[in-house]
Amino acid sequence: MRIIAGPCQHESLEHSLMIAKHCKEVCESRGQDIEYIFKASFDKANRTSANGKRGVGLEQTMLDFAEMKQQIPGLRILTDVHDVSQINKIKNIVDVIQIPAFLCRQTDLIQAACETDCVVNIKKGQFLAPWDVKGILSKTEGAKEVWITERGTSFGYNTLVVDFTGILYMLEQFNAPVVFDVTHSVQKPGGQGSSSGGNRDYVAPLARAASAMGVDNFFLEVHDDPDNAPSDGPNMVKLEDFKQVIREIDWHTNGVHHAE
Repeated sequence: MRIIAGPCQHESLEHSLMIAKHCKEVCESRGQDIEYIFKASFDKANRTSANGKRGVGLEQTMLDFAEMKQQIPGLRILTDVHDVSQINKIKNIVDVIQIPAFLCRQTDLIQAACETDCVVNIKKGQFLAPWDVKGILSKTEGAKEVWITERGTSFGYNTLVVDFTGILYMLEQFNAPVVFDVTHSVQKPGGQGSSSGGNRDYVAPLARAASAMGVDNFFLEVHDDPDNAPSDGPNMVKLEDFKQVIREIDWHTNGVHHAE
């Protein structure tokens, strides 16, 4: 099982270190079957409002990511890119390059990411059908490894829904690991007018449902104080609840119960 977890934005070295250490310890406490990957964005380029906080920037974030790897042996890191020029600046520091959902059809961006030695995680756009992923994967020739991430499908205004039949289709039809982005799937894009809303209470039930149907890769945004986070607060899991969420996923995926 693979768990990708971290804050929406990289806010500071100290903050990301704290979250990465906690998440890695939780995953390792479940045994050898869980691979942990830290995630954070250096720039939230797609915001509801121009006034939304975007992050500390690429240069400072890469310096901090390099320091995190020094302080946490074996730590793997994922971050997203928005244009081709950013790829060369991050490819020797991060382990996984993520293509955001709204850019999942950008051919040049996908192909440039696939030319690196990094794993490429492509988020399926909220506007795409599951079978449209075939076209995305046609652009990934030569990649080290490609993952496809489900993050909910647009349904009316300010609402996302999870199509579990679509997840099953991708699991059965594509030779690429499927990741379930649980926290973005409970998001309400633009639901608060100048920012996105969401409901983190739905995260654990959706994760349990996905694990029961065969998903074993999960993406979760976590934060120690999500209600005051600079972005995606309503749908991020509270750091104090991360252990319980992982325990529930692990139980439904592997039938493993550890005494607490």
